[in-house]
Amino acid sequence: MNVNISDYLAYFILHGFPAFQFWQWNVFGIILFMYLLTITENIIIITIVLSDSLLNSPMYFFIGNLSFIEMLYTSVTIPKLLALLIGKSKSISLTGCLTQFFFFFSLGSAECFLLAVMSYDRYCAICHPLLYNVIMNRPLCCYLVLACWIGGFIPNLFPTVLLSQLHFCDRYIEHFFCDLSPLLQLSCSNTNRLQTLNFLTASAIVVFSFSLTLWTYIRIIMTILAIPSTTGKFKTFSTCASHLTVVTIFFGTVAFVYVRPRASKDFELNKVLSVVYIVLTPVVNPLIYSFRNKDVKTTIKKRFLQEHRQQH
Repeated sequence: MNVNISDYLAYFILHGFPAFQFWQWNVFGIILFMYLLTITENIIIITIVLSDSLLNSPMYFFIGNLSFIEMLYTSVTIPKLLALLIGKSKSISLTGCLTQFFFFFSLGSAECFLLAVMSYDRYCAICHPLLYNVIMNRPLCCYLVLACWIGGFIPNLFPTVLLSQLHFCDRYIEHFFCDLSPLLQLSCSNTNRLQTLNFLTASAIVVFSFSLTLWTYIRIIMTILAIPSTTGKFKTFSTCASHLTVVTIFFGTVAFVYVRPRASKDFELNKVLSVVYIVLTPVVNPLIYSFRNKDVKTTIKKRFLQEHRQQH
């Protein structure tokens, strides 16, 4: 018999990682460390971007916004994952599940768009250096960031509404957060409309943002190849190589998990891939985008020396 979620299922049970029960405290410690490191890194980046005039450029404006998104993005799922690992709370309320679902996909979508915008910023800086400040002016940067937030949140309203209207037969979610595929496996309703909408939404977001990123890097590589100096080529490409690597990993895992016409039943693989872009990528991003940067290191050293002098 079909059971309406609003009548019966007041909460769900998250399955988590039962295979890690013998190493749960080790895994808990690793993920907690990575989460705290992610939050700390991004707070440092946001603070120095807002307070130092040396970092008053479009690139750092976008990096600051990326840091803010990633703090929210990781906080949507990781605290609950940590609780699951030590067996504290495997249940999640219906409202909490829908809220987690909406913000996880909305923030992830906003990050996809922002990564594409950041690649366009690098394209303008490398391919049109003399016009860079004219093209990437402050109003345009603000509009682009606003578009990323709107483009991330509005499309995910409709799948969330459809999900809330489904009938469910079970409450056990084969994941560590409220992902779409395991939720659809619990439904007694016809999920074709929701699966089609999700596929079209995810495809539009991932394909559009990745295509823009790919186009900008093709143009960047063409420009780099035209540089006569080998040293110049290496120096220019080094500013983009790390970003391209992280973007490829992020888009690759997201596309594999979500851009498929039917809901995947390979939940163990999906959980492992989810850890990559939920836990690992946000830790690496600040190291690649910011802390390897000469201006950022100079700013951090300057602030550290100022605080040290004030204490003495």
